[in-house]
Formats: sequence, C-alpha cells, structure tokens
Amino acid sequence: MARFTYNRLDKNNAAVLLVDHQTGLLSLVKDFGATDFKNNVLALASTAKFFNLPTILTTSFEQGPNGPMLPEIKQLFPDAPYIARPGQINAWDNQDFVKVVEATGKKQLIIAGIVTDVCVSFCALSAVEAGYDVFVVTDASGTFNEVCRDAAWSRMSSAGVQLVNWFSVACELHRDWRNDVEGLGSLLAGYIPDYKNLMTSYSAIQNGAAATPEKAPAPSRG
Repeated sequence: MARFTYNRLDKNNAAVLLVDHQTGLLSLVKDFGATDFKNNVLALASTAKFFNLPTILTTSFEQGPNGPMLPEIKQLFPDAPYIARPGQINAWDNQDFVKVVEATGKKQLIIAGIVTDVCVSFCALSAVEAGYDVFVVTDASGTFNEVCRDAAWSRMSSAGVQLVNWFSVACELHRDWRNDVEGLGSLLAGYIPDYKNLMTSYSAIQNGAAATPEKAPAPSRG
C-alpha cells in the first residue's frame, strides 16, 4: 500500500478559478439555499483576495440565458483576467483561459463554479489531466440537486481532485493563527456569524487586558 502524502494548499503556489458564477446560472443551484450559497461564493472570493492569490474569472455564453458574472465578484477583482467564453462549456477548451491559468505559474488550482457536474467537473478533470493539483470548493459550487452533486463529487474525487470547503481553504492557506490573528478572524467573521461572536469576545478580552494597568509591587516591610 502506497504511503499517503498530505498535499496541502500553499498560498505561494495556488491560483483561484471562479467558473461561471453567473446571474442566470445562479437560479439553477438547488443543493444549497440561495443566501447561504452566495455567502459561500463571496467568502471564497474574499479568501482569494485576503491571501493575494492570482484569481481568474470566466463566464459561459453570458449574452444568452446564463447571464453575466455576479457583480460582487467583478467588484472584488476589477483587474483580474476575465475570460468571457463565447460558447465552450468546458472552460479548459478555451485557449485564452488556459493561457492565463498557465501564466500564473501556479500548480495548485482552487476551483469553484456553477454547475458542479458540468462547468466545475469538466474544468477540474481537464486541469488534472494537464498536470495540476486541483482543489474543488464544494460549498461555493452548486447544481440542481444532491444526486447530481454527489455523482460529480465522486467522479472528481476518483480522478484525484481534492474536495474542500471555503473555510478549510482559508485555514489551510493560513497555516498558523499567529501569522495574522486579526486578519483571518475578520475574514471568517465576515461570513460566519458564530465566528463574529468569537472575534467580538476575543477583541473584548484583548482590549480589557490592554486597559488594565499593571499592579505596582507591594512595598517591602523590611
């Protein structure tokens, strides 16, 4: 039996591909609630921004029913490569897209999109074939139902794709709380209500400790 090697995300070797998070396709996502799903997508996008990861945006046939990219994503990455594919369903079939991925020089690809079983899995499988280490963000990718989702997850996992969620992506990239407690805490608190409570409590404790003056030593009685 081959020895397992933990291939963890490395912020110095990772790029993010946001595939077909389009306003029309958003209505097809039924395996997550609409509010939770959009929160997860923006959380992943903000994670990419926080770690300054190269991020590539792409859409499929946006002049048709698929619609444009979510405006919040475009606002987060105004200068990111933006590949509006004229018709290719698999983003990897578009040479402009592949070129900008190659230009990042990164070998780890963090992929999310709509829908999981088509736009995400086709791109992920093609990237694995091309020699990349692929991480698909499950809670920032959506599709029609759990049956479609689970089949896609199984297909990708069997091909070597690592299935992750946005929270695990953020934590694995960060590695150590001491790197930036406030920064990571603020990122998590922005998208996880319970983490906002944790950070509020943490800040109160820190501020309280800073405001408490050190006690003067007791006078000697000698």
